Amino acid sequence: METIGRNDACWCGSGKKYKKCHCQFDEKLKELQQEGHFIPSHDMIKTPEQIEKSGFDKYYVDHTLALWPQAASGTPWSATTFQSKGDPITDLHEDMAAEQKARTTYDNILRLVKDPEVCDPIRFLREREIVHYQRFGESLRIVQDKLDSKNFYAFNPEFDRKPCCN
Repeated sequence: METIGRNDACWCGSGKKYKKCHCQFDEKLKELQQEGHFIPSHDMIKTPEQIEKSGFDKYYVDHTLALWPQAASGTPWSATTFQSKGDPITDLHEDMAAEQKARTTYDNILRLVKDPEVCDPIRFLREREIVHYQRFGESLRIVQDKLDSKNFYAFNPEFDRKPCCN
């Protein structure tokens, strides 16, 4: 990492002094680097404005910085055809994950958009995802409490049925 004086302008372009902006952040990164972690350069760190200007904003809204597999043609991979397994615990975990993914998408939109006419409904939708996540979590606890926990995860009547013919 480049050396910068504490009273110099911060490398991020905020206009603040380095000591009031990214100094602590960089010190932590330096510590992690000394422990052997790979630390990317400053030019990889982007502000929401830089993300939007680069055209990465639509991807960021859906995936933050996660990898998203897609075909060379640009068609995204989709798991929509097999998100239900017929097992209540598995399905409730999937439902909870879907609510968290939607909440993350709304969080990312709110980081990029400043228009109150857009932000207010997105905040409402975000809150709704949080409530849904909580309700699915409550349902999961109820299902787990009501199940005969002995062998629940190990027994599947379709596969573990004793053969009827000898």
